[in-house]
Amino acid sequence: MNIHSSSPAHLFQPLTLKSITLRNRIGVSPMCEYSSNDGVATDWHLVHLGSRAVGGAGLVMAEATAVSAQGRITPGDAGIWADKHVEPISRISRFLKEHGAVPGIQIAHAGRKASAARPWDGGAHLADADGGWETIAPSPLAFGGELPKIPRAMTEADIALVQSEFAAAAGRALAAGCELLELHAAHGYLIHEFLSPLTNRRTDRYGGSFDNRIRFLLETTRAVRAVWPERLPLAARLSCTDWVDNGWDIEQSIELARRLKAEGVDLIDCSSGGTVPDAKIPVGPGYQAPFAERIRREAGLPTAAVGCITEPTHADEIIRNGRADIVLLAREFLREPYWPRLAAKILGKKDAVPAPIQYGRAW
Repeated sequence: MNIHSSSPAHLFQPLTLKSITLRNRIGVSPMCEYSSNDGVATDWHLVHLGSRAVGGAGLVMAEATAVSAQGRITPGDAGIWADKHVEPISRISRFLKEHGAVPGIQIAHAGRKASAARPWDGGAHLADADGGWETIAPSPLAFGGELPKIPRAMTEADIALVQSEFAAAAGRALAAGCELLELHAAHGYLIHEFLSPLTNRRTDRYGGSFDNRIRFLLETTRAVRAVWPERLPLAARLSCTDWVDNGWDIEQSIELARRLKAEGVDLIDCSSGGTVPDAKIPVGPGYQAPFAERIRREAGLPTAAVGCITEPTHADEIIRNGRADIVLLAREFLREPYWPRLAAKILGKKDAVPAPIQYGRAW
């Protein structure tokens, strides 16, 4: 696609990425539900994700889905490390496609943030006696606060194993009918831990210089691209800044995006933060959109804007002004599963979100 087209897009214009066309520029951001049984998706996930497809979203992305049991944030995380996980996701994918949405999935490893209780159980690290497990990370540095476990520093054998787990997860996502795959390289989880100098203190070829710190992600992307078909889009979610001095920042993110483009990444999902518990983040409407705008312009890749985007006019402005190619909503979709329909009405494009035939009389 020509991301510098002189013809401005708008929120309800289709978006084509590789062989997949989204019916609009509105996506459901991955949101952890902590409601899986040994990683297996349940009816909750079908209803949670399916209702947003019925509501008109162009892309519906499943939550951070662990590539290994060790890589779960909590015991309730969704997983894709075993064949038993495939069919429940397939059921969801079929429903999403039946109702006009592209099914996406984010695959992830939580690194030093793994082995935690579910949020409604406090969210703190679990002791081994309470079902906790060993955590791994680039360096033996604890996150802090309620996550005090010191992770085991990964060996190169560990690195190769996790990369193979990401590749296997991509194969299962394909078998499950997912049509967009996202690598979770943000929010202080494992891949981001390699990227940031705040969390990566290694002295081997995976630490130190920028080229060394991005090596884990580039190699993982290469392994995943060998499995994930060229015809289907591959995305990466980045924390574009740590919001901390001497941490990861937007300049490094732009250069990384250029390298990821060369490895076959088609979209950068531009988030931020999560590396350390005490970062001062200036949260507000669209506060992360400037990252999407800069990466789109300077790395020449389509981008997704995320973060406190709630108003239809704001979302449309981001697209119309070429600041991003798609907006991903999270909490606003929890509050209103039919947000695209409301947005279409407010923006004077009511017919852009057709009613499900079952709802036609009331739409």
